[in-house]
Amino acid sequence: MTGGAARRQDGGVSDVPVVVSERLILRGWREDDRNGFATMNADPRVMEHFPGTLTRAQSDAFVDRVLGDWSRGYGLWAVEERATGRFIGFIGLAAPAFEAHFTPAVEVGWRLAYESWGRGYATEGARASLSWARDNITPPRGEIVSFTTIRNVRSRHVMEKLGFTHRDDDDFDHPAVPDGEWRRHVLYRRAL
Repeated sequence: MTGGAARRQDGGVSDVPVVVSERLILRGWREDDRNGFATMNADPRVMEHFPGTLTRAQSDAFVDRVLGDWSRGYGLWAVEERATGRFIGFIGLAAPAFEAHFTPAVEVGWRLAYESWGRGYATEGARASLSWARDNITPPRGEIVSFTTIRNVRSRHVMEKLGFTHRDDDDFDHPAVPDGEWRRHVLYRRAL
């Protein structure tokens, strides 16, 4: 994050902070981000660890929820590459909308276009999100969580690089995911 402070940008209903890292800009969503996001959500590689891809309507509904979530003072940023200005997905903070042994909680998460994988963007953007969170929110129990399916080795590796820890007894069946191979999730925690 540049200078330890976030610039502000008009994000519609409320101001959404803009967080800048070495190679990324985390910013409010723009209407034209919806096309790129729908393309990502229709890509089976991006959605490998989800029950399925999303339709355009489901993708747009997700963006609408993200925009509404910013009313709590934090949320998921749209992410663009600084060098190209290209939209590449989302990174940020969310409040899980289900009950589990670790909720209420603040989660850090990401979803990036396949072409952006393997460049360290998820780690860089999540690190910038956590830095912003340290200065701007007070999560329950003073910790941030992150979770994914057991088989999502790439995301688990990012969580570990960010200093999150995992205990087997924290694993859970995600109540919003239908029975099947995607239901069992690993939970990682980190003090903010």
